[in-house]
Amino acid sequence: MTLATRRSPQRPAPHRPGGPGPGSRPIRLGLRANLAQFGLLVAVNALVGGLLGQERTVLPLLAARTFHLPAHTGALTYILAFGATKAVTNLFAGTLSDRYGRKPVLVAGWLVALPIPAMLAWGPTWGWIVAANVLLGVNQGLTWSTTVIMKIDLAGPARRGLAMGLNEAAGYLAVAATATATGAIAAHWGLRPAPFLLGAAYAALGLGLAATAVRETRGHARAEAAAHPAAAGGQPRLGTARIVRTTSLGDRALSAASWAGMVNNLNDALAWGLFPLLYAAHGLDLGRIGILAALYPAVWGAGQLLTGWWSDRVGRKHLITAGMLVQAAALGLVAVGTTFPAWAAAQALLGAGTALVYPTLLAVIGDVAHPAWRAQAVGVYRLWRDGGFAVGALVAGVLADAYGLTTAIWAVAALTAAAGVTVALRMYETRPLHGTRPRAVTEDPTR
Repeated sequence: MTLATRRSPQRPAPHRPGGPGPGSRPIRLGLRANLAQFGLLVAVNALVGGLLGQERTVLPLLAARTFHLPAHTGALTYILAFGATKAVTNLFAGTLSDRYGRKPVLVAGWLVALPIPAMLAWGPTWGWIVAANVLLGVNQGLTWSTTVIMKIDLAGPARRGLAMGLNEAAGYLAVAATATATGAIAAHWGLRPAPFLLGAAYAALGLGLAATAVRETRGHARAEAAAHPAAAGGQPRLGTARIVRTTSLGDRALSAASWAGMVNNLNDALAWGLFPLLYAAHGLDLGRIGILAALYPAVWGAGQLLTGWWSDRVGRKHLITAGMLVQAAALGLVAVGTTFPAWAAAQALLGAGTALVYPTLLAVIGDVAHPAWRAQAVGVYRLWRDGGFAVGALVAGVLADAYGLTTAIWAVAALTAAAGVTVALRMYETRPLHGTRPRAVTEDPTR
């Protein structure tokens, strides 16, 4: 029995909108106690990742070969549209899931996804592709944010890192598998429409599971809040503006995590939008470009099965610092590489560094934010993190147009190293030890 389970209420929670009703089973926290629903949410998040993965190999080449966009900045407009929309949607996803429940937000995200594959497959102009990525940003912001929040609700504090590792592993392994599959499909049947039929299947299945099988988890967050050490003094009641300030600037751990998350996705935007163009410029065929595009998220996804659990054992801060520095080294290797083996090693190293960082940053947010405002804090963090896609598209595109692809890669490598140093200097360790809670939960969260 986990610590989270022992501290959970052992009687049915009172009926509330979006929570368990009369006659329901007692709410229990922990992975084992909620294994069926947790496993279902892992599967749902794999479908969320698969919907994103349909673009990773094909879309940069579609921009150059089908729509004849010569400038890197123009080709990266779809990442800018995706990142900006997803970042803003993340902010609202947390607030909406607190107000209306997690499940309605998840279902809404899948409804938004339904037209995306058709727009990518048959859109007659580049504007259709950009519009599809606006919808994709809304879909990813609602669905991925909500599955994160739901897993944090179910897992409780004792296994939060492991829960985030499983969540992110499922999503990014699906990104990798779909990137590989779409590259192979495109090599045999062309860039459109065949690769995007996978996305259509993912959207239909995701909507079906979310609507019929996923259960509401808001009651679990309320149960944890009621049993929380802060409950004796009353749960914190923070407005949205104060939560934004606390997560972005006020708390040293939350703000350092937000900065590191933004830079992490900045270099992911570089890998998504420009790496395939770099590989194609050196003569690699579609099949090998697809393998490289998949290798990074594959190592990233599989590595999180270990790193989330590891952060529960050794702490969050040092894994994040190391991960950002490893990513910076990997980007430098991409910049100097000229062959498939060199780039494969760089992609694997980039994936390993990202695996150290990604679930651990989410665990930091879950550690520090009180359950009463945790969903909104996750939304603010993901606003900054996924804003990195938009910043990366602009920075990488402008630098690549002005100075070349290699200069853009080196600049992002320097930013990534700076983020690692920032975490080392600013973040405090947040992992709960022996049933204690991080100081920021019950003290003034702006300190």
